[in-house]
Amino acid sequence: MYSNSSILIFTDLDGTLLNRDTFKFDSIKIFLKELKNKNIIIIPNSSKTEDEIKEFNNEANFKFPFISENGSIIHNLNFLSSEFPNKIILAKNVYEIQNIFNKNINQDLKSKCRVISNLTTQEQIQIFGLPENKLKQVFKRTCTIPIKFEGNNKEKLRLKNILLEIGLDFKDGGRVLNLGDRVNKADAMKKITYMLENKYKSKPKTIAIGDNHNDLEMLKNSDVPCLVKNDKFINKDLQIKNLIMSKQTAPEGWVEVVKLALEKIK
Repeated sequence: MYSNSSILIFTDLDGTLLNRDTFKFDSIKIFLKELKNKNIIIIPNSSKTEDEIKEFNNEANFKFPFISENGSIIHNLNFLSSEFPNKIILAKNVYEIQNIFNKNINQDLKSKCRVISNLTTQEQIQIFGLPENKLKQVFKRTCTIPIKFEGNNKEKLRLKNILLEIGLDFKDGGRVLNLGDRVNKADAMKKITYMLENKYKSKPKTIAIGDNHNDLEMLKNSDVPCLVKNDKFINKDLQIKNLIMSKQTAPEGWVEVVKLALEKIK
């Protein structure tokens, strides 16, 4: 349960807390338990689905509140306070999103957006880097649609601008684009912190950790923003104040930035 002394760590998973290629985090499980014992609350904030993050929770042997599908849904809020609901949905559902997309995007751009659930199993395995038995969890989505964009950067920007005009967006997680509502990881993070501040009359301290484009808004809106090394994410103009960057990749890079962030908060 949350208390006024709690620190909240909002964290991406793939490539941030989990190894980018193996999705493992065995080497840092003891550190996660140490954080829990210090009343530090870890809140996964990921593009992953509810089922995928539940599996992470089970493997970590924790009961985490968590945010799925790039800020679309907040789960297990009642772990923070029994007065909070179990779930809050912040985004349109996939049927609304697909309908808006089909009505407003021209055929030229549509032809460059391949819905990954429609691809062959082998193509899906190659894109996500997951075994076949994990794919079912990936596609069990409520508010987002993973797509593979096959146009150039200019066309990608044009798609982004049109989506924003019609109330949609896509989030670039590195492997895929996730088509969804105009919500992001920061929106869900701010919703949780607002609810806690309103209930306990004290603003919680927040650490946000990511490794890619879709994490940047979350980092910008936290007290201590942290970026885990990702060789595939090259952006020299981040413009995030007081950003902590790791020298190691995940999961060791996650431990590295958390230790530095906790020192900064003290």
